[in-house]
Amino acid sequence: MERISTPRRAASLSAQLVDSLRSHIEAGGWPVGTRIPSEQALIEELGVGRSTLREALGALVHLGLLEARKGDGTYVRASSELQSVMVRRASSAHRDSVLELRTVLEEYASGAAALRRSEDQLHQLRELLADADAAHAGEDMSAAGSVDALFHRAVVRASGNDLLVEVYDYLGTALTSALGGLPWDATAAEEHARLHRRLVDAIEARDESGAREAAAAIVRLTGDHEAEAEAEAARAAEGQ
Repeated sequence: MERISTPRRAASLSAQLVDSLRSHIEAGGWPVGTRIPSEQALIEELGVGRSTLREALGALVHLGLLEARKGDGTYVRASSELQSVMVRRASSAHRDSVLELRTVLEEYASGAAALRRSEDQLHQLRELLADADAAHAGEDMSAAGSVDALFHRAVVRASGNDLLVEVYDYLGTALTSALGGLPWDATAAEEHARLHRRLVDAIEARDESGAREAAAAIVRLTGDHEAEAEAEAARAAEGQ
């Protein structure tokens, strides 16, 4: 049977641009959740035509790395195709399944972090707690959500398990996307903050079981909050 001959033509400019932008996203040049520069700014920076840029951005939207929001620009949805797939899969899963998976990952990572963390990593966790308190005090829920994601990634990195860090980098966005987005009232926000302080205290004390218990409690609180908020929204909709 004859082998299929390999095409010899060079990749199109838009295909090259797709590869370049994808590499930029994967390297963290545009972090997940951020809005990318405007179309005009990219045209001037990259020296390409509008149609070429739009074709490349459209391909990245199709791959799930970008999300175009009408009237609000284009945002980074995932850092890789694998992460994009996990975000879609988690968003279609039952909440309890997502919570169980998040509990498994974060409970183990927190226990390992208590045993392996460095002083620098502990200091970073304390700084992120302070950043979260400042965001909540200013009622900046977007900033609070971003800091919370950074905090949990920092805990996972402190576990010292490189493979777990890599897996969480892919799954973390999927799990927080599936469970996030609803506002916290003052009481729930304070409990959320208290549990995070309890987690860091346990990690500082190298209390493995205490860290695992605190991590599991944070996930439970998140699940209870999401369920209550959705039930309240449903009741409000019925009353209209």
